[in-house]
Amino acid sequence: MKYMLLIYNNAESRKAIEADMDTVMAKVDELMDELRASGEFVGGMALTESSRTVKVRDGVPIVTDGPFLEAKELMAGYLTVDVDSMERATEIAARWPDAALCAMEIRPVIDEVK
Repeated sequence: MKYMLLIYNNAESRKAIEADMDTVMAKVDELMDELRASGEFVGGMALTESSRTVKVRDGVPIVTDGPFLEAKELMAGYLTVDVDSMERATEIAARWPDAALCAMEIRPVIDEVK
């Protein structure tokens, strides 16, 4: 089953990452190497802090910028894995550095868009 691991950070966790970038990236690289070797890695990307929200009301798109730095947590990226269970996805998320510095969210993927 595929799971999307959503990576969150905040101002404090970003400072911690920047202060110890080599160690954080070494942990990420080690985990990514394991996931690639096991065939569990599907994909993933880091995201910028800028985004846009689109809502359509009465047929009219309403576009706003955000989230802003006032937000407590921002989505920093995502990782998609194909693993046997939610427990395995949880194990992977717990090893990701952002889990210790801010948060990781795990969501089962229902179906792939074709």
